[in-house]
Amino acid sequence: MSRASVVSLMYHEIELPGRPACHTEAGYLRYVVFAEDFRQQLRSLKHGGWHGMSTGEALAQPKVPGVAITFDDGCETDLIEAAPLLRELGSNATFYITVGFLGGRGYLSRPQLRELAEMGFEIGCHSMTHAYLPDLGEDDLAREIIQAKTELEEITGRSVEHFSCPGGRWNRRVESVAREAGYLSVATSRPIANSAGANPFALGRVAILRGTDLPAFKKLASGKDLWKTSLADSARAAIRNTLGTVFETDCSNITNHSPTPRFSSGSRTKDQ
Repeated sequence: MSRASVVSLMYHEIELPGRPACHTEAGYLRYVVFAEDFRQQLRSLKHGGWHGMSTGEALAQPKVPGVAITFDDGCETDLIEAAPLLRELGSNATFYITVGFLGGRGYLSRPQLRELAEMGFEIGCHSMTHAYLPDLGEDDLAREIIQAKTELEEITGRSVEHFSCPGGRWNRRVESVAREAGYLSVATSRPIANSAGANPFALGRVAILRGTDLPAFKKLASGKDLWKTSLADSARAAIRNTLGTVFETDCSNITNHSPTPRFSSGSRTKDQ
């Protein structure tokens, strides 16, 4: 990877011994990383001289030898497993929070979210209910992007400047509303490195999956062979477009799994 580019790693829940995951569907578990794997991965970045950055830091310092570390959804393991290890290693990260998940089983409570923010980690927004944004009308889109930002800022007492799209579902309307809301970036799930000149409102991220071994992780973090991941991503998208959400939910590597939406009757559940 050119040092003019930064890879953004995308994590979700971390599996801890004796602790049930938030959901049990196979597609969801594919994105739940074993705790020991997670520890080895972050330590390998440290030992390799790579600095773990937040999204904001990566955008401000694109030539720093590091990777952006991000987490989606707001699982409780963000606080009890990820945050202590990040602090131990002197790394930063961005935690993208789905407001409607707060207080749910396995997810952060509002006091826990405040604690995470007070530790100095960057808090981003992952929508209000985890709806697929391109499917929404104007009012629902504003609720998912703008109202969610306001609520997170009220909870944390800090500015929320970065947004990640549920399921990676992005279009120009999403970008426009995010700009209007005052965000500084929008993250998708396109598995690409972000160059210094990349559109900050269409950032790529690389999902770290369950069972990713250390050699494979190092390749992903360094931006090597991302075209293979992109090719597989395109194949899944083609299947999704051809066979629809029912097939995707039942059979795909990307599965819907969120709780019943709390704020929008038009909401749909998450796939990444």
